Amino acid sequence: MDIQYEVVIIGAGPAGMAAAVYASRAGLKTAMLEKSAPGGKLVKTNEISNYPGFVTSGGPDLAFKMFEHSTAFGAEYLYGDVTRIHDHGNLKEIALADGSSVFTKAVIVATGRDERLLNIPGEQRYTGAGVSYCAVCDGAFFKNQEVAVIGGGNSALEEAMYLTQFASKVHIVIRRDVFRADEIVQKQLEENEKIHVIKKHVPVEILGENGKVCAIVLKNVETQEDTTLAVNAVFPYIGQDPGTSFVDHLDILDEQRYILTDERMATKVPGIYAAGDVIHKTLRQVVTATSDGAIAAQSVFHDLRG
Repeated sequence: MDIQYEVVIIGAGPAGMAAAVYASRAGLKTAMLEKSAPGGKLVKTNEISNYPGFVTSGGPDLAFKMFEHSTAFGAEYLYGDVTRIHDHGNLKEIALADGSSVFTKAVIVATGRDERLLNIPGEQRYTGAGVSYCAVCDGAFFKNQEVAVIGGGNSALEEAMYLTQFASKVHIVIRRDVFRADEIVQKQLEENEKIHVIKKHVPVEILGENGKVCAIVLKNVETQEDTTLAVNAVFPYIGQDPGTSFVDHLDILDEQRYILTDERMATKVPGIYAAGDVIHKTLRQVVTATSDGAIAAQSVFHDLRG
């Protein structure tokens, strides 16, 4: 089997694109492998205002600039849906859904996370225009406005608390009459006058006006009656899943299926690295993803070239 590349980066989000810049600049024969459009969550984010060097930037605009940069030094961009990584020692085989394979000396997994969707009308249409899956990213755009958070777990309640520093009111919508979150988080929630909890309701539709979210339709799970709640943003927090199904046989995942790495972004399998939202870490932002990608690429360079 011929080695086609020295390093293949799976995923073309901020982590993957940063890795491509560093790997190709270091002279490695590099490819980025992506199953959809480059940019990752950037293409779903209306504005970015916490990435150094850009006071504010459209998410898709920043994604395009990163993509241009990522291929400027010779990295190739490949399209493909990865189904498995086969470890042949010094050679890695990346199997694709179309039956083909890509061979490489090293792999950087940068596939990020996929949000669990509400799967209701209006969600996809208004993603990036009021529907957001990241309060840290987009909360500041809704100062003195009312927003809705969907979910009753720790992440939902913590993000709702975060949003209170911007929004005039935060409505939390939960299906049951009790939260799944820790008691200490619930206590903080109860003490915040900006929080309004709507129990025993589920979202059924997101409404928009002039291209932006203006309301959400909620259904009472007991009476089946619909009510319309006027909000300027909807933050679904019903869970996220890391994109790691193609490495679940390599014993490099934690119990939540995130990839375990050391400070060099290396896994315990020689030649396999990971970066960005897909790894076990605390803060998942564009700036931390690019940092991870740079570290991973440098680690690959030093390990391959000594």
